[in-house]
Amino acid sequence: QVQLVESGGGLVQAGGSLRLSCAASGRTLSSYAMGWFRQAPGKEREFVAAINWSGGSTYYADSVKGRFAISRDNAKNTVYLQMNSLKPEDTAVYYCAARDEHVISSSYYAYDYWGQGTQVTVSS
Repeated sequence: QVQLVESGGGLVQAGGSLRLSCAASGRTLSSYAMGWFRQAPGKEREFVAAINWSGGSTYYADSVKGRFAISRDNAKNTVYLQMNSLKPEDTAVYYCAARDEHVISSSYYAYDYWGQGTQVTVSS
């Protein structure tokens, strides 16, 4: 079993930045592909970004491409999401997820473990 805990959310003005962290325990993350998803009130959970097991391959939703960056530090068992140029429409609960495969997926159903989420609120 893998336990995931997100941190780093908060309230920020439009144009600002935040860095989310996802710390894992229970098993090493080095063999897992990782993803970030988000869910705004009244909306479905949507894909944000993903990274393969080594960090050598990443994939982003069009809505965040060029503004967000996903990275990982397998030695620290942690995945990050650097969010820049934040917009009010980025407001959501952000979830970290682990996939028991090496390769990336943008599908919610492909992930095996989920964190509890961290709130990000962007004011205009």
